[in-house]
Amino acid sequence: MAKELTHRADELKQLGWNQEDLYKYIELWDYRQRWGSINLEREDRFFLRKAESLLPEISKSKVSVKKPLKEKSYYCWIQFFLNEMNDFELSENLDDGMRGVWPIFLEEELRVIDYFEPVLGLPDTIKAKLIGPIREDLVKTALEIYKESVVIKQFDFQGALANAKSSGKNSSWRSLRDGDFESNQDYQIIDKENVLEFRKKVNEKLLSFIKENLPSLAESDKSLPPNDWIN
Repeated sequence: MAKELTHRADELKQLGWNQEDLYKYIELWDYRQRWGSINLEREDRFFLRKAESLLPEISKSKVSVKKPLKEKSYYCWIQFFLNEMNDFELSENLDDGMRGVWPIFLEEELRVIDYFEPVLGLPDTIKAKLIGPIREDLVKTALEIYKESVVIKQFDFQGALANAKSSGKNSSWRSLRDGDFESNQDYQIIDKENVLEFRKKVNEKLLSFIKENLPSLAESDKSLPPNDWIN
C-alpha cells in the first residue's frame, strides 16, 4: 500500500464525519507523522485505526502532498483573526503608522511559527492555549507603558469568530479571548513611535515560549534568530 503523505479528512467528511471529529483526526494524524503512533495515547491510536478502517486503500499512483504549515488549522485560526483586525483598522482610518497591539501579537506569533516550523498537531495546539494569558499580560504592559498615548477602540472578538463559523470556517476554532476576558472588546492601539519597541517585547516572549513549550520542538536544535531580526 502507498504511504500517506497527507491526511484524508476530505474523504471522511464525505462519509458524514462531523467537524469536531475531523479536526481531531487531522491533529492526531499530524502528530503520528512526526512522532510515531507509539507516542499516542491508546484511545487516540484506536481513533485513528477506526478512521482509517473506513477509508479505501490508496493506490501507489495517487500519493498526496504533505499539508503545508500555513494550511494547518491553528495557523489559519491566527491568520483569520489577523485579517479581521487589518480590515477593522482600515475602516477606522487610523493615523499613519498606528497599530493595534492585538495584530502585533498575531503577526509575531506567525513570524515565530514560520521560523521554528512546529508540527502544530494536537499536542502543540494544546500547549499553545497558554499563549492566551501571555497576550493578556502584554495588553496590560502596553496600557502601563503607553498610557499617555494609547487609543482604545472596540473590536468584537466573539462576533468575528461567529462570522467565521457561519461562513464555513473550522467549527472547532475558539475566541482569542476567554475566561475573564471573553466579553472584553477593548482594542488598544499604539502610536507609530512605540510600535517597534512593543513588537520586540512581544517577539521576545513568543520566541521563548514557543521554543520551550511546543512538544514538536522538544528535540529541535534550531538556534534563536539574531537580535536584530525585528526592525
